[in-house]
Amino acid sequence: MTSTDSIRMGVVRSIQYGLVAKPDIFAPQARDLGAGLLRVFFYWSQLEPEPGQYDWSAVDAVLDQVDDDTELWFMICAASPWGSTRSTDLLPGSPPTDPAAYEAMLRALVTHCAGRVRYWQCENEPCIPLFWGGTATEYLDLLALFHRAVKSADSQADVVLGGCPPGVFPAPEPPDEERDFFLRLVAEGAYDVFDIHLYGDPYLIPDTIDDIRTVMRSYGPEKPILAGEYNGPLLFQYPEVMEHLADVMNSGAMTPWHTFTTEDFRSGRVSAAPAREAMERLYARMSELPPALQMFMTGCPPELEAERHRINARDLVVRNLLAMSCGVRRTVCWQLGPDPHEPADHLELLQLMFSKFVLLESDGETLGARHPSADAFAELAARLDGAESVRRVDMPDAYRFEVTRPGRPSLYVTWVRGAEQDVKEKDIEWRTAPHGSSSPQ
Repeated sequence: MTSTDSIRMGVVRSIQYGLVAKPDIFAPQARDLGAGLLRVFFYWSQLEPEPGQYDWSAVDAVLDQVDDDTELWFMICAASPWGSTRSTDLLPGSPPTDPAAYEAMLRALVTHCAGRVRYWQCENEPCIPLFWGGTATEYLDLLALFHRAVKSADSQADVVLGGCPPGVFPAPEPPDEERDFFLRLVAEGAYDVFDIHLYGDPYLIPDTIDDIRTVMRSYGPEKPILAGEYNGPLLFQYPEVMEHLADVMNSGAMTPWHTFTTEDFRSGRVSAAPAREAMERLYARMSELPPALQMFMTGCPPELEAERHRINARDLVVRNLLAMSCGVRRTVCWQLGPDPHEPADHLELLQLMFSKFVLLESDGETLGARHPSADAFAELAARLDGAESVRRVDMPDAYRFEVTRPGRPSLYVTWVRGAEQDVKEKDIEWRTAPHGSSSPQ
């Protein structure tokens, strides 16, 4: 990725594509939102279901939907019932028992895609045991193999380091195992692009990006940074909800399981009985809980559902502009829509945390109606179309950004931090400057 690339907004389809259900049509819906980048997850189990037998049907389903103006980002997870050290068809990825077989599959896959995929990613958030069932050393070995396979088949493609979750940058106090894991990856990894996942407090984004760049420079050349996931608000951004979640958290709801299969995914039930029972108790007293917690829950009062949608739509604009003003030229929203399978179980903590981040509704097979966040995404994408840069402008008591768009008037976006606490019809101001002017109208 070069500095001359125009800014692009993108979307993640979901945690899997074509693995638990037949591949669906999603690229036209993403294009309608203005998404110019699609991030799609694939698994070794679906790409090579039996040794030496490749299946590109899900990959071709994506390639058949996109035009030349859409960038593709494929995340490949080394999860296989027969080829991985931890036998599973979904999660976690783990070191191949036969590295040469995995490398051969990757080379064949990249060759098959014939230069149409710009970004190839080796695993997702590998410092988290749910996603990677190995050590940092084993991940670095896999990454070296991955980089070699991709570059031998497509020298122009970029290899993306496994996505970095929130909390690793800026440095936590005291530094933790996830931080140590990623410091090793930055220092020793074979990669072209760094992927940061921008959840949590959006106003930490500048410090996050600055810390990543400082760490990269301490080990060698600075590399481009992409945001492979983002969305907000996150449940844990509200301190008042934590005491009410104590029962759920103490039940083991956040404890990673050793393997997560497609059958678990289809059923939507992946937690142990104590965690589900704790969630059941939480839902039994929903009406007594703080509004900030209720609005994340399935079946909450309509006024709280509307309030969360409003905050989510505003957050999407804020988060993007803060990231882009730090030089992040690709941002990818989690996520376009629900997976095409049976409805997820609301008694899962992960559903409480992430299920309302979808931009589009689904009837179980087809993506359809937009949520307010999708309208916000589409408006921002349209206003940023062809944007060359985003720059923060000093302004007392407010955040203001100038968006430079060659051939179009500069765009100025302004908001007051904390305005999401006040219900307003329009709490973000959009203004354009006439041609030849440096000031907004």
